[in-house]
Amino acid sequence: MKKFSVVIAGGGSTYTPEIILMLLDNLDRLPLRCIKLYDNDEERQNKVAKACEILIHDIDPTIEYCATTDPEVAYTDVDFCLAHIRVGQLPMRELDEKISIKHGVVGQETCGPGGIAYGMRSIGGVLENIDYMEKYSPNCWMLNYSNPAAIVAEATRRLRPNSRVINICDMPIGMENTIARILGFNNRKEMDVRYFGLNHFGWWSSIKDKQGNEYLPKLIEHQLKYGNCEAEDKVENYTDASWFETAREVKDLVRFDKNFAPNSYLKYYLNGDQVMAHTNPNYTRANEVMDGREKRVFEECARIAEKGTSEGTTLEIGIHASFIVDLATALAFNTHERMLLIVENNGAIANFSPDAMVEIPCIVGKDGYEPLSIGNIPTFQKGLMEQQVAVEKLVVDAWIEHSYEKLWQALILSHTVPNANTAKALLDDLIEANKGYWPELH
Repeated sequence: MKKFSVVIAGGGSTYTPEIILMLLDNLDRLPLRCIKLYDNDEERQNKVAKACEILIHDIDPTIEYCATTDPEVAYTDVDFCLAHIRVGQLPMRELDEKISIKHGVVGQETCGPGGIAYGMRSIGGVLENIDYMEKYSPNCWMLNYSNPAAIVAEATRRLRPNSRVINICDMPIGMENTIARILGFNNRKEMDVRYFGLNHFGWWSSIKDKQGNEYLPKLIEHQLKYGNCEAEDKVENYTDASWFETAREVKDLVRFDKNFAPNSYLKYYLNGDQVMAHTNPNYTRANEVMDGREKRVFEECARIAEKGTSEGTTLEIGIHASFIVDLATALAFNTHERMLLIVENNGAIANFSPDAMVEIPCIVGKDGYEPLSIGNIPTFQKGLMEQQVAVEKLVVDAWIEHSYEKLWQALILSHTVPNANTAKALLDDLIEANKGYWPELH
């Protein structure tokens, strides 16, 4: 059986060790001959690189490994690029969040002004990696889950339309794992789901078992009482308290339309006032991650590197990231896996813009993906999506044209921003904070 070579772009991420563990746990499905880490920040990548080498050696010493900052070394002779880059890293995320909050607007990584600022930083970095891939391994597939996925996907659609890039997000996958537990399934793969929307902005319209029985009404009945938490769930069962709150608040979102189960991130757009009421302006999600996940992972990687063994490690397989192996396996072995992807609409949602990047189920095989037909969607969801997709398109316009006006328009249109004056004040502060990361706007 053929063995594959993968490069993880954004190798210094705290998610890299668990992605490697996940790859190693699935070698029977996706045999590997080489794993490479690539990052333009050598110091950060070195915090995980030695531990990753030991993880690989302890499980399968025949797999080649390297960690590099040289794009030629990284991208030569690779079959898959797993891209999860973060331009500006967590300190810039912290600024995105706190600048938004300063203006009385939701401060969140991918939603609202924070997502717009992050998108303006991310577009160039993702395009750069696509170009490296095409130069050194033109037959490689990039499985891109760099945030903010919606803006990045729109940029790749317009600026690299013929590239072998598939845009994907683990957020719905994580929710489906929880939904499966709520409904009594062993795992999410026992469900056939129908879902429509934009990234971090969508709804489940059907959840069936393999015999074709519909479970959506049962899920919605549960969500109206408990949100996306199990009945006896406690905050201790979540890595951070904010995730527990996000899951629980689905009970408020589902009341807007009891025919669909909403993505929990809709709370930032539809209940922003509630989010702000429970926000600490001096300690945001970025601070939680830096003091929690980042510190924990880097310390464990340092311990592994010092001991020279992964025995007894607290690092865990990234179950939420299993979609990466599912997608790579479908492309490699033509499995026709059904997956949620971010793709050009092109008529899949009949009454929505054909050139919008939508998140819908697709069938994946060796030639790429085939979107499933969704049909018409209701006025409420369609209206919300049209407003949000306009924001995403204007951000990409602004990046291409270096346009202050287009980015101001994007902020004005965002459902999280109350008026044009607040949008302008936000924009001016974000421009100052992002000098050196954004194109110079005029």
